[in-house]
Amino acid sequence: MRLTILSNLNAERVARRPAVIVTDMANGEHRLVKAADVAGDALKDVLEKHLRSGKSGLEDTPSGQVFLTVYVPPPKLVITGAVHISQALSPMAKMAGFDVTIVDPRTAFATQERFPDVKVIAEWPDKALPPLGVDRYTAFVALTHDPKIDDPALLHALNSDCFYIGALGSKKTHARRVERLKSQGVDDAGIARIHAPIGLSIAAVTPPEIAISIMAQIVASLRQAPEAAR
Repeated sequence: MRLTILSNLNAERVARRPAVIVTDMANGEHRLVKAADVAGDALKDVLEKHLRSGKSGLEDTPSGQVFLTVYVPPPKLVITGAVHISQALSPMAKMAGFDVTIVDPRTAFATQERFPDVKVIAEWPDKALPPLGVDRYTAFVALTHDPKIDDPALLHALNSDCFYIGALGSKKTHARRVERLKSQGVDDAGIARIHAPIGLSIAAVTPPEIAISIMAQIVASLRQAPEAAR
């Protein structure tokens, strides 16, 4: 592999941007495809499939057989709300390979004792979220039911390109949330990004069941094409 390709690849990885090394199996030639260039690439569909799955592999293409070596950042899950659902959701997300952070200014809830294996930040979202680097490989979940905490957090998520945004609450609760967010300048396209009521519709009742429905929806959003994930 040429040094320039390796250098450019390392730069993409440091910036948490996905990339693919395409190797022509007939002649051994390598080329780097950055995520920003996928849409204009001749192998667009194949590249998008492998980036969604995060898996490398061999592919037959009209121009011959290629091997795609996929580099994607480890996904992150940012949760506002150190609540019972979070206690069930956090270990599930960690088992699925997510780096989990919980943000909640309520120090009685946001404790390492309640969440022993994840990063817990007992600060208000406007202070806690900017340093976390919410990006394309971040899922964001709002679970507090408190607009003073969830609304600023949702605004931060909506101003990023995170792949998933979900918010706990009934349809009535979400309707009131929509009014508040629109008064803060969020347009219809932004509102449409929020999965609410959160999670897949599996008639979940208990916190662990709700956590399962949320985690399944997050994985679907990460791995499936956008139109199939909602």
